Amino acid sequence: MEIPHESLHLIMLGILGCIFFYSLFTNALSKTILTLPIIFMIAGYLSARPIEALAEPAVLDEGKRLLAEITLILVLFSDASHVRFKTLRMNFKIPLRMLVIGLPLTLGLGTIVALLLSPENGLAMALLTAAVLTPTDAALGQTVVTSENVPEHLRETINVESGLNDGLVLPFVLFGAILASAGMEGANTDGLAISAGLQIILGPLVGIAFGWGFSKAMDYAQARDLMAEAAGGVAFLAVAFSAYIGSEIIGGNGFIAAFMAGMVFGNTYQHTIHFIGEFMEGFGQLLTIFSFLVFGALLLPDGLEHMTWNTVALSLLFLTVVRMLPIWLSLLGTDLALREKLFLRWFGPRWLASILLTLINLTNSISLENRNYWRVFL
Repeated sequence: MEIPHESLHLIMLGILGCIFFYSLFTNALSKTILTLPIIFMIAGYLSARPIEALAEPAVLDEGKRLLAEITLILVLFSDASHVRFKTLRMNFKIPLRMLVIGLPLTLGLGTIVALLLSPENGLAMALLTAAVLTPTDAALGQTVVTSENVPEHLRETINVESGLNDGLVLPFVLFGAILASAGMEGANTDGLAISAGLQIILGPLVGIAFGWGFSKAMDYAQARDLMAEAAGGVAFLAVAFSAYIGSEIIGGNGFIAAFMAGMVFGNTYQHTIHFIGEFMEGFGQLLTIFSFLVFGALLLPDGLEHMTWNTVALSLLFLTVVRMLPIWLSLLGTDLALREKLFLRWFGPRWLASILLTLINLTNSISLENRNYWRVFL
């Protein structure tokens, strides 16, 4: 179906109007249930048919994969760059328990739940589903996290845990995707284990090297007043994407490299890194907006069409039991009050990382018969 140019212009004008409306009333909307994901997911869903008619499915798949990869690289680097080792040393016990004990238990329980609800899809798809739905993001519940009624140590715990868990689940996403692809009929699995191992080993090494090297170079330039302050955002892009591309060139995992580069960069750079936050609040937010538009237009309609009681049950379980039980177990023996434990157990929103990982995997090598099963779990 060919869409008249006038209609396309109206669609674009409507999307730009939504962006302007959201920007205009950001403070007012922050006090309501209308969040950025809700607004632009609905906008994408309402314009789904016209957007699908813009290009061939293969072109749309490539476009949404590229958008997802760019956004995920920046999100991983930015989140990791704000985790401070010095702060962790002073208040590390609770987030460490949630990451070292709670996260693996969540992955394990999530895999079991996904396998029990859809055994026909196999263990690999169950692991992949659990890995994609395990990351949490404090940004979706930013109003709660920034509330003065929430104790500071709980806010720090949530920010650290949600900032690190998306990077820590990447190896599990990688293995799940590889195993799911290997299960395809006629798939060539020669050297698959070696390739996966190299990705997980080389990715962090490249990330550490690039994060440290770029931070030292920027410190040198800034200490001698060679670098303009406004150039920090451009340099941030160079570091994040260089780590990703450098890792991919030698066979490592680029996303893991971007995550490690962000963590090393944030902890070795001697000057302020406010330019990362400013960039993500500006251009980064625009990428986030378009990610939710793409999700609403190209994934949500299929998800609703193929939705079953099993997928609804799995979604609800991941938001409740699959998150709450492992976190409760990880917090046993701490001196937290009961209501504090309940708060940390409850706080588990899924946000951009889950959507981006879904977009990337759906356009890569997951078998076609599994796509409709997996895409509805968001």
